[in-house]
Amino acid sequence: MLRAATSAAAAGALASGCAPGRTGSPAVRVSTPPYTGGPGAPHPAPVHAVRPPTRVPGGPVQIEHGPRDGRAVALTFHGRGDPRLATVLLHEAERAGARVTVLAVGDWLDEHPGMARRILDGGHELGNHTMHHRDVCALAEDAAYAEISRCADRLRRLTGSIGSWFRPSRARRATDLVARLAHRAGYPHVLSYDLDSLDATDPGAAAVRRTVLDGVRPGSVVSLHLGHAGTVAALPPILDGLRRRGLRAVTTTELMT
Repeated sequence: MLRAATSAAAAGALASGCAPGRTGSPAVRVSTPPYTGGPGAPHPAPVHAVRPPTRVPGGPVQIEHGPRDGRAVALTFHGRGDPRLATVLLHEAERAGARVTVLAVGDWLDEHPGMARRILDGGHELGNHTMHHRDVCALAEDAAYAEISRCADRLRRLTGSIGSWFRPSRARRATDLVARLAHRAGYPHVLSYDLDSLDATDPGAAAVRRTVLDGVRPGSVVSLHLGHAGTVAALPPILDGLRRRGLRAVTTTELMT
C-alpha cells in the first residue's frame, strides 16, 4: 500500500494524460526526494546505456500484446502530467521490483527534462508519444510527421536515442499513414495495447485496479497514464495482484524479446 503521505499527495492532484483538456496539476507534497528538473533547469547529460528503437523480428508493425505462453506483462504509461506524481509512481514500481515503459510527450520533456534521466535510471524504458499530444491520426502528413520527429529529436537530445517505441497520441492504433511516418522517423513498430485501464477517466484507484486485474493475461500490454492520482494509488495493489498470479511487470522490450 502507498504510504499515507503519498496517498494524500496523490489524492490532491489533478490528472493529466490522454484525457482532453487535462494539462496540469497543482503543487503536491510527496515523500520521495524533491524533483529538480522543472522548467528552466539545465538539460541533463545523455543517459548511458539507453536502448535504440526495439525491433521484433517477424513481429507485426503494430504490436498489441506479447507472447501468451509466458509469465510477463508490460505496464505502459502515457507520459505527461505532474512530474512529482510520476516520480512517486516510478518509486512504487521500483519498490516492487517492476519495470515499466513510459511513452513521453515531447513538450512534457521540454518542461521537465530531468524526467528522462529519472525514468531510465530507474531501469524503465522510454518512448515517443508525439510532441504535443494532438490527434496525430487526424493530421495532414507533414504535421503528423512533425509531431513524431520533433518528439524523437527531444528524446535523442536528452538520452542519445529516439526511444524504444512510438505510440500515437489520442489513438489506440495508428493509421497506415502514421505507421509509415513512424517508420520513417526510425521506429520499426507502433506500440498499441490490448488492455485499456481507463484510468484517464479518473474512475478511482479501486476501479483502475479491478479493470487491470480483471482483464490482464500473460503477454498483455496495459495502457495507463502518468499524472493521475488514482493510477498512483492503484499501482501497488495491481503489482501485488500480478505477483499473486505469477505474473511479472517488465518493460515492453523485455516482454517482446
